[in-house]
Amino acid sequence: MKYISSRGQESNLTFEQVLFSGYARDGGLYFPEKIPLLSKDEIEHFSNLSYPDMVKKIMPLFISEEEIPQKDLDVIVDNAFKKFSVPEVIKIKELKNGLKVAELFHGPTLAFKDLALGVVGGLYNYFLERSKKKCIVIVGTSGDTGSAAISAVRGLDMIDIIVLLPGGRCTKIQQLQMTTVHDANIHNFVVDGTSDDLDIPIKEVFLDAEYVKKHNLCSINSINWARIMVQTVHYFYCYFQCRISPGYPVNIIVPTGAAGNIASGFVARKMGIPINLIATVNPNDIVHRTFKSGDYSLAKEVRATWASAMDIQVPYNIERILLMAADMDFKIIKKIMAEFEAENYGKGTKIPKDVLAAVQQVITDTMSFDDTEIEETIKICHDANDGYILCPHTAVAVKYFYKMKLDQNRTESCICIATASPAKFPEAIQKSGVVYVNPPEIQKLFEMEEKFENMDRDPDILVSYKKWEQILRKKIESISSLS
Repeated sequence: MKYISSRGQESNLTFEQVLFSGYARDGGLYFPEKIPLLSKDEIEHFSNLSYPDMVKKIMPLFISEEEIPQKDLDVIVDNAFKKFSVPEVIKIKELKNGLKVAELFHGPTLAFKDLALGVVGGLYNYFLERSKKKCIVIVGTSGDTGSAAISAVRGLDMIDIIVLLPGGRCTKIQQLQMTTVHDANIHNFVVDGTSDDLDIPIKEVFLDAEYVKKHNLCSINSINWARIMVQTVHYFYCYFQCRISPGYPVNIIVPTGAAGNIASGFVARKMGIPINLIATVNPNDIVHRTFKSGDYSLAKEVRATWASAMDIQVPYNIERILLMAADMDFKIIKKIMAEFEAENYGKGTKIPKDVLAAVQQVITDTMSFDDTEIEETIKICHDANDGYILCPHTAVAVKYFYKMKLDQNRTESCICIATASPAKFPEAIQKSGVVYVNPPEIQKLFEMEEKFENMDRDPDILVSYKKWEQILRKKIESISSLS
């Protein structure tokens, strides 16, 4: 398996090269040259596997034996899931009125990001120990990615990680999960801006190819293909857990922010898994507008909501979805992205009708819900299911299920993706009218000292981007000088 850039400038890359990268040199994202299409018999081979065993079988479809032998890959995967609180890793909860919820949040930071990042951290460490090199991982987070990335690499001698998080725009618990980690290889910045804002200086740094090479920089955000690759597996798992019989489709309702999770589902569908994807979002609805009508443009502002990980207006994995929908036509993607990014994302663009139609064959519906609807859904689900509590992101998916309950005469099964534990969002739970008390492991975070630096905002946001880039570079160079 070799890899290419979504905009066509780079090709014939190895998995290791793509793993230790951020954005591609042409500003695009890395992607396999070809998605393996599995036969019905090959798909059925996965049906009785545990989730970790599925990961062990699916990853070699994208990583050659020469790069990572199967026995080494097995060790990486086993180590990644040791810290999960349930032996099955993913728990399928069957609730009343036909509601099924895939709980992906039983990892060390209580978010679905742990599923991929535990593996990705192990992959980094594997290659770095083999090459005797060190690297610096740069992460921009809207809340959950940062803590999961920190958990995956804290204490590792070969890796330093710099995390940029949006001050006041993730929950206090999400921030504390990052800033109370004092390991020497962890470096947190609280940025006075949105998660989209803090992505700007990160992207500028990654576009400096010489600088990236000199300091061995890489990213663990969902711009990194390895994240998307591992996340395909939970779509396989959910399909087999929910299907009525072989070959019948399963509808998977996905809370969607930067679109990395739903891009993984799109890959799984291209591999032959009979699933339909439904994208649900909060009022930051660019994903909804893009996939519903082809309106790929930014709103005037990013609105702060209870579903903070979805408070995004530049969902970069849309580019990978469009690439798949366009049958790997780089010229189309390059044109779309040039129009979208022109004049600092000023006017946006329209997705060509044939590409949009191909997207809609897989992402069959989308819908946007606001905070009031999130609160109502948390309360309704709680009262109907003996106190079962949803996080606000999961509530966006469950709201779709309640609003558009599938016709009983249809044969498809349906499941909602639960991306985080409600324990990370007590304010939203309490606002919903549900009595909630923090578990001890969360409450202890409030007793710990925080460690972080600030990136303050200038009245001119463009000036802020330049200042933040300078601060980021200074930190990178400081870390490198100690290596």
